[in-house]
Amino acid sequence: MLSFDLHKRKVLTLFLLLLFAWSLFGVNWQEGVMHSSGIGPAAEIFAAMFTPDLSLDILILAIESSWLTLAYATAGMSLALILALIIGILASGVLASGKRSRTYMKGSFRGVLGFMRAIHELVWAWLFVASFGLSPYAAIFALAIPYGGILGRIFADMINDVPEEPILALKATGASRLQCLFYGYLPSVKNSMISYTMYRYECAVRSSAIMSFVGLGGLGYQIQLSLNDLHYDEVWTFIYFLIILVILIDGWSNMLRKRMQL
Repeated sequence: MLSFDLHKRKVLTLFLLLLFAWSLFGVNWQEGVMHSSGIGPAAEIFAAMFTPDLSLDILILAIESSWLTLAYATAGMSLALILALIIGILASGVLASGKRSRTYMKGSFRGVLGFMRAIHELVWAWLFVASFGLSPYAAIFALAIPYGGILGRIFADMINDVPEEPILALKATGASRLQCLFYGYLPSVKNSMISYTMYRYECAVRSSAIMSFVGLGGLGYQIQLSLNDLHYDEVWTFIYFLIILVILIDGWSNMLRKRMQL
């Protein structure tokens, strides 16, 4: 059995390598792909990496933009977590009363989660900006829907992977499906859910900055304005603030995981 699995992996690896090679031949590697006129601006942009603008006005603007980016990410992830818990639990099928209803429930709600995460948050942002204008709600909903879909799918899989023995023991004592959920399934996956949510929160901060390019404000918007004005030193100031945000959230996430392991 082990040799058979190893053989399948080798075949899959070979197939992916051939597919990658074929994709390279599909690119039109002509002069238009790379042009020498872009080397100068690229050199200027990366040279400015070592000389960011640290003037007081830019630093204050970077702090305000960082706060706005973090606020969008936090609000969006909070709503995403609510959606993920509700739809993810339903998509796991553990609340279904029978085998047929379980299959129908899992298929239906996993389809909803698939629809939510199939559309990129930047596309959702364009749609909501067209609907609501340049409103904070556009950024929040644009983050909440795809991240809710991603979290919900992972939560459903986590719940389905819970061992059956403790659940059967609860059922033997007369516990209802809701009691099995709250006293059996969720306690078993709580730490994993928190850990994965924190990872996605870090991703949401980056997505929040990217969505700012559609005009919703935040670090991405400031980066775009500075790029348009060719102020590359300001661009790197805002980029460094984004990096600091991600590092701080990563440190917070590691601290939470260590506390949960105690």
